[in-house]
Amino acid sequence: MLLTVTNTGSRTCFLYGYPAVQFGEAQSVPPVIEDSQPQAVVTLEPGQSGYASVNLSATDGSGKNGYTSKSLTVYFYGRSMSGSVGKGAHPSLPAKGVYVDDSLKVTYWQQSMDDAVNW
Repeated sequence: MLLTVTNTGSRTCFLYGYPAVQFGEAQSVPPVIEDSQPQAVVTLEPGQSGYASVNLSATDGSGKNGYTSKSLTVYFYGRSMSGSVGKGAHPSLPAKGVYVDDSLKVTYWQQSMDDAVNW
């Protein structure tokens, strides 16, 4: 799944680290794919977008504890990477939900969509 965030404000903003995603009532944030860390903090001028991939489940069926979630909350880290800043975003999911299992992982925020989908 590709997450896209767009700076709709009038000032430059920064995407630090990676998205802290919560599917349904999950109690923990999925791990990040360390190799996806970009060289610099993603900087968004007004109107620009940033991207992250979410690997929902194991493609080979090896994931465990799978379930279908109909809700997603995305939290954003601040510069210190210790807790989220602001309110979480609630992007919509398909009506039937998405299947996730314990192999769930996210990428760091990326400046380009191409970089995000490579993971």
